[in-house]
Amino acid sequence: MNLRAWAELLRLPALFTVPGDALAGAVATGLRPGRGTFLAIGSSLCLYEAGMALNDWADRDEDAVDRPHRPIPSGRVTPIAAFTAAVAFTAGGLALASRAGRPALATATALAGTVWAYDLGLKRTPAGPVAMAAARGLDLLLGATATATGAGTRTNAIAHPSTAADSRATPTAAKTSPATSRFAETQASRPTSPSATHPTSSVATHPARSKVTLPSTAWTALTARPSTALTTLTARPSTALTTLTARTSATRTAKPGRTSSPHRTGPHRTGPHRPSPAAAARSALPAAATLAAHTLAVTTVSRHETQGGSTGAPLGALAATLALGHAVAYTSHPPAGWRTAAAAGPPGTNPGPGAGSGPRGISPGPRVTAAVRASTTLALGTAYATTAARPYLHAALNPSPPLTQRAVGGGIRALIPLQAALAARSGALGTALFTAALAPLARRFARKVSVT
Repeated sequence: MNLRAWAELLRLPALFTVPGDALAGAVATGLRPGRGTFLAIGSSLCLYEAGMALNDWADRDEDAVDRPHRPIPSGRVTPIAAFTAAVAFTAGGLALASRAGRPALATATALAGTVWAYDLGLKRTPAGPVAMAAARGLDLLLGATATATGAGTRTNAIAHPSTAADSRATPTAAKTSPATSRFAETQASRPTSPSATHPTSSVATHPARSKVTLPSTAWTALTARPSTALTTLTARPSTALTTLTARTSATRTAKPGRTSSPHRTGPHRTGPHRPSPAAAARSALPAAATLAAHTLAVTTVSRHETQGGSTGAPLGALAATLALGHAVAYTSHPPAGWRTAAAAGPPGTNPGPGAGSGPRGISPGPRVTAAVRASTTLALGTAYATTAARPYLHAALNPSPPLTQRAVGGGIRALIPLQAALAARSGALGTALFTAALAPLARRFARKVSVT
């Protein structure tokens, strides 16, 4: 086996542009990258390599004329081997996505279908660049849905203290005799005073102290049968005290316009600090659209890399790069629900002075101030613009095949700082720096194996 030929066929240096998609999608949801994120990265790598192998298999006749040095026309890799590799990589990518959950598998299936449709038919049509842009956007959404699904398997088992107290107190309260039930029915049939039928009752303990609001369940237990309530309190005093404390704290901290439910800490939260896969995909749509727009510009330029002669495509890609760099660097877009989750906190607690930088326990990076986030995003956005804009300008001034191919390579490498800028814009500084660190590796390996 000729390893260098396979490295050229699979365009190994371009693999460094893949992990940033899933990472940017993960932090766009407001969740910490976890097991689902890493499964999404593995699935993306497999599907990307499937597209590379299938692309050379589909272009083997055209490459025999325009680029005879490619692995298949030169005979170093057989067409059947390239096609088998494409099938195997596709199966592996879908298998990894299935481990991340059904939403991730559905997204990966759509991504695989887009890749195969592009290589086998859409590449030479006007819809080709759009299909490739959709594939890059779906890759980011794969990271978002896989991260949200993986986070759900861990957070579903985490119950709020008040919820846990209720679940422990329910069996004790449910153990009532038939005589107790008849007594409760008799008491319910008698006329009661307005204070007894009111859901809550305020008991003044001291003129200088505030009123304590008892929950409706506790008031009913005390008025229905004092002996039963006394037995419950003496049997499990810690459980009852925890229940009363949690509910009283939730009542005290409730404010107009803020929900007191412990399972809704933001506009997209359906569990304890967890968005649903659909909500995660919606939160990641702006980042996916940004990567798709960049990919659309690069793919439009790549259609002329073998023949050259196009000035409009590099100029359009240059304008798109400058617009995207400005939009990413100067637009603050933290994930939906971050500030709300941090400001609300658990019931009965007050947010500290640093609240608002990310949700408690799920921040995908260190808590940073707005100034640090803005400066990091600006630096990475500038690195993105300079990486792609310079080769685009050279190709526009001299649209020869070598300069056009160099412009395509610059556009592919510019994906890494763009992904890092999107992560920094979401407040995930650690994820942004990790993604940016892949750029020097990609540049180093690109000197040995071409990315186009």
